Amino acid sequence: MRTARWLIAVAIAVGLCWRFPLFHVVQLRTAVAEKAAAAFDPKEFAQTFWTNQLLPSVTKAVKADTLLPAIRADAATAKTNYSRSVGMGESYFYFLSGTGRVTAVSADEVSLAISDGTNTEISMQTGLVFGNALRDGPGLLNVNDYPNSQDFNGISEALNHIVETRVLPKLHDQAKVGMKISFVGCAEIDDESTDLKPLKVIPIQTELQ
Repeated sequence: MRTARWLIAVAIAVGLCWRFPLFHVVQLRTAVAEKAAAAFDPKEFAQTFWTNQLLPSVTKAVKADTLLPAIRADAATAKTNYSRSVGMGESYFYFLSGTGRVTAVSADEVSLAISDGTNTEISMQTGLVFGNALRDGPGLLNVNDYPNSQDFNGISEALNHIVETRVLPKLHDQAKVGMKISFVGCAEIDDESTDLKPLKVIPIQTELQ
């Protein structure tokens, strides 16, 4: 009887442990990734990155009056000399600054002429912001540091929201034809036939004169 009771108790204990395990065995890589994902806050990261890294880096942006003539002369060479790419995608990015004269203002863009002519060379985007230009254009973040792609994409969304709420309202409301605007921004080139002439730029900083 003792033996039978002992066997029954053991069977019950085994069943409970199987149904409600005291611990789970997972791969170390999986555990680290899950912990990082739980701790990472893209919005908080973007706020810190914007203030401590992105804004201080604006002095490193290529000058528009250097980049635009280079694109006109040879887009492939300009891409090699001034652009950045991320991963294996075909898109590439420019990080640029300059001063231009407003040639037109519409619901979702402010057009600028950089040279002395009247042709629009920069299309400052003032509508909803999509894509990864703000995250990838300055070249400050390494995709390999973010094994969770959702975290990396979350950074883009958070940076885009910062621009939508902090930068674009003033630019869109105050820009007038004829005034000058100094800017720093990023351009994402997906299709050279449409994205280069004029160069579509998402502003990071603007100063209206």
